[in-house]
Amino acid sequence: MKIALFGNKYKKEYIEQVDEVLSALKEKNAEVIAEKCFYDFLKSCGNNVSAINSTFGRNDAFSADFAFSIGGDGTFLTTANIIGDKNIPILGINTGHLGFLTDVMKNEVREAIGELFDGKITVEEHTLIKLTTDNKNIEQPLYALNEIAVLKQDSASMISINSTINGEFLNTYLADGLIIATPTGSTAYSMSVGGPLVVPQANNLILSPVAPHSLNVRPLVIPDNWVIDLDVKSRNNSFLVSIDGRSSIFNNGDKLKIQKGEFPIKVVKRKNHTFFTSLREKLLWGIDKR
Repeated sequence: MKIALFGNKYKKEYIEQVDEVLSALKEKNAEVIAEKCFYDFLKSCGNNVSAINSTFGRNDAFSADFAFSIGGDGTFLTTANIIGDKNIPILGINTGHLGFLTDVMKNEVREAIGELFDGKITVEEHTLIKLTTDNKNIEQPLYALNEIAVLKQDSASMISINSTINGEFLNTYLADGLIIATPTGSTAYSMSVGGPLVVPQANNLILSPVAPHSLNVRPLVIPDNWVIDLDVKSRNNSFLVSIDGRSSIFNNGDKLKIQKGEFPIKVVKRKNHTFFTSLREKLLWGIDKR
């Protein structure tokens, strides 16, 4: 089995956890390849990288049976961005705190890898959303696994977001921003502004306003095969668009089109790790503190 490794390149305190992963893969006689920046980081920290057979750059063509993302959910999102349409299922190994996407904990590494090699896992398909724009200075299309957020820049006053769905006018949001989230992203930024939680298998998108200047504006759930067009205006003539946390500056008049991506991201889940167990264990659903 061929495994592609990706990981957090900033936290040396989790190096021992990476060693555990490499040791377990070596025991399984896996062919291991690693993203070059991550490999260089491990080598600079003194890790034994002898279990890694070769490296690849972010823009290189590569293939693998599975990808391992070692870090937090941010690392997982970066991994998904690099995997793109390569159809490689991703297993998230958590070195962070909460971790909805990276749900294999430190003490579960060997057990989870054993289950993977024994075929005792499930693979979920998670929707991506795609942004296209008439701004020719932006490399596109841009894909997000969690959300695309249109936001005011710095301390500027609220922005005006004229929104159309399938060609029909929806609303002009006067707010600090607007989040368009996938079901995967429903437990991320969207949740923090009051958006609903949606199971990953749902075929929906969520529109959640950020600090709207009206008590009558609420989050909205729509089918994921509908197309969203946005026209944004800001007093300082610019605004931010965040794609899973990667931000770019846009100008007034730049048209934004958001729709479902042409391919999904495949996420490896242990058979006893479901969305509902994550809600109970990580968001403490049902915990009565009285």
